[in-house]
Amino acid sequence: MFKENSIKLGIAPIGWTNDDMRDLGAENTFEQCISEMALAGFTGSEVGNKYPRETETLKRALGLRNMEIASAWFSAYLTTKPYKETAEKFIEHRDFLCEMNAKVIVVSEQGRSIQGEDRRLFEEKPYFTESEWKKLAIGLNELGKIAKEKDMKLVYHHHMGTGVQTTEEIEKLLDMTDENLVYLLYDTGHLYLSGEDPLYILNRYLPRIKHVHLKDVRDTVAQRMKNEKLSFLAGVREGVFTVPGDGNIEFTDILQSLADFNYEGWLIVEAEQDPAKANPLEYALIAREYIKSVTGL
Repeated sequence: MFKENSIKLGIAPIGWTNDDMRDLGAENTFEQCISEMALAGFTGSEVGNKYPRETETLKRALGLRNMEIASAWFSAYLTTKPYKETAEKFIEHRDFLCEMNAKVIVVSEQGRSIQGEDRRLFEEKPYFTESEWKKLAIGLNELGKIAKEKDMKLVYHHHMGTGVQTTEEIEKLLDMTDENLVYLLYDTGHLYLSGEDPLYILNRYLPRIKHVHLKDVRDTVAQRMKNEKLSFLAGVREGVFTVPGDGNIEFTDILQSLADFNYEGWLIVEAEQDPAKANPLEYALIAREYIKSVTGL
C-alpha cells in the first residue's frame, strides 16, 4: 500500500499518562510507557509530560528501545496574547525538537480554547472574530518561518473545543496562511467527533498534510457526550476515543488515500483513554495489529 521505507509508525504517550488530567495514568512511568510502545511494535513517540526534557537523557532512553521522537505539542496564544510571547516559547520548543531530530512541530491555537475546561463541548465552542483570524494567520506564518530556519515544518492541529475545529474553519485557516510555511496535522478522531468528513479534508489538502494522528471514536460515547452536554475532558474519561480498529471510523479508505498520494512521514496512533479502563499495552497491540492488517506495515 505505502512505498517502502516511506512511513514511520509511532504512538502518543497520552494513552499511558494524560497531559490534561494528570490523575489518569499517574502510576505509569516514562520508562514503562516507551518500553511498552516498543514492545507493541512502534518506533516513535510524541512527547508527554513525564518525558525528560534534557535531550541526552531522552535520547539515551529512546535509543535503548530503538525509538525516536516524532514531534511534540505546542500551545500558541496568537489570538489572545502578544506575538512575542508565543514566539519566544516556540523557539525554545523548536530547538528542543530539532535536537531530538524531529522534522515537524505540532501547533494548536489555544486562545479562547475550552478543551481543558469544564464546559459543554458542542454548545460552547469558541469562534474567532475577523481580527483574531488575522492575528492567527499572520502569527502562524511567522512561526512557520522560524520552523523553516531549522529545516522543520509547522503542522497545525485542528482540535475539538478550539477556534479551528470544523471543515469551514480548517479551510479558512489554510486559505489565509502560506502553503509553504503552514502545513496540516490531519487528525481522524477530531474531524469525526466534530461531525466533519475526514475523507473530504484528507483528499482536499493532501499536499499540505505532513503529519497524521490516527484516532478512533466510539459512536455510543460520542452520542452520550452530545445528549448529556459533556465537556471534552469528560468525554475522554468516558472513553469517546480509542485506537484504530476499536471504534467506528473506517480507516481503509483514509490509509489508501494517503498511500496513493505517496504520503511520507509519521502515522501516530493517538487515543487518550483512562489507562485504568483501557490497558495501554493491550490497546497499543490492537492498534499495531489493525494497521498491519490494513496496510501490511
